[in-house]
Amino acid sequence: MRLRRILGLALAAATLAGMSAVGAVSAGAASSPNISRDDCTAAGGQIVARPYAGYVCALPDGTTPAIT
Repeated sequence: MRLRRILGLALAAATLAGMSAVGAVSAGAASSPNISRDDCTAAGGQIVARPYAGYVCALPDGTTPAIT
């Protein structure tokens, strides 16, 4: 009985560690990299001003990376 409990706790800890690692990778992949104004217009995007947030590039594929 004790062995089952230890194995269950080890499995739960491994599952939580895996989920947090996947969450960190997903969060990193979701954020858009920065782009310059020249690269934005060269890619067919439009520079859009956002109040209190600076400028972003609205690209044709729907992404909006920040302007550097």
